[in-house]
Amino acid sequence: MSKKILFINQEILPYVPESEMATMGADLPQKVQEEGFEIRTFMPKWGNINERRGQLHEVIRLSGMNLVIDETDHPLIIKVASIPTTRIQVYFIDNDDYFMKRQMATDEDGNEYQDNGQRAIFFARGVLETVKKLRWTPDIIHCQGWMASVVPLFIKKAYNDEPTFANTKVVTSLFNDKLNNSMGVNFKQWLSFKDITPELFPNYPDEFSFSDLQKLAIDYSDGVVEAGDSIDSTYIQHAQGQNIPVVGYQGKDYIKAYKQLYKQVCPDKE
Repeated sequence: MSKKILFINQEILPYVPESEMATMGADLPQKVQEEGFEIRTFMPKWGNINERRGQLHEVIRLSGMNLVIDETDHPLIIKVASIPTTRIQVYFIDNDDYFMKRQMATDEDGNEYQDNGQRAIFFARGVLETVKKLRWTPDIIHCQGWMASVVPLFIKKAYNDEPTFANTKVVTSLFNDKLNNSMGVNFKQWLSFKDITPELFPNYPDEFSFSDLQKLAIDYSDGVVEAGDSIDSTYIQHAQGQNIPVVGYQGKDYIKAYKQLYKQVCPDKE
């Protein structure tokens, strides 16, 4: 039986401008599918995505749930489209407050959104709740980009008792993108959900930096990938210090090393 891999991507071509991460967001799921894996792919429905050109449409049966963050209800909207060149299906996480009429990490003037931390939390929980509704059980979740950085935490500490994710392993790809502002002064509190409380992070400051967010993702991952060249060595040392397998930068010929990592973190059943 082929393994199931869930890709949670911050950026995917052709829906957002070209970047190293957006290119990988499109190429990796396709190559993994060609290797015989079963896949699902998610990304945020950023406000700069042209829904008509991308042929996005809402999936009513998956939409309608409210996610509570900072004691406020935020309706979850799910849209779907297929990448024309590959027919890879992409699910989009949308919400009027966090994504509609807004750009990606920064506004039109280049200023980072003050609620980027909340947006990442909403995105992570939105993806995981939708996967539950799909009744699809991933063997591995591969996270790409800061927007997916809290997924490993939620998998290991909030959704670990869910049949859908009880045995799921998590791989995090590190890129050279960076946020300058913090995730917000109440980020620890915003993370609170099920067994996740601020007391779970005694070694982290109340105001998470981008570096803290990256290290949090590594803490709860089963494998780490240097997806960009010249990744900050402190992240690699952080992973190695916890004996987490790390795949170094592979350039364009990465699929063999990634497959080996998938097999290492999630061995074939006897």
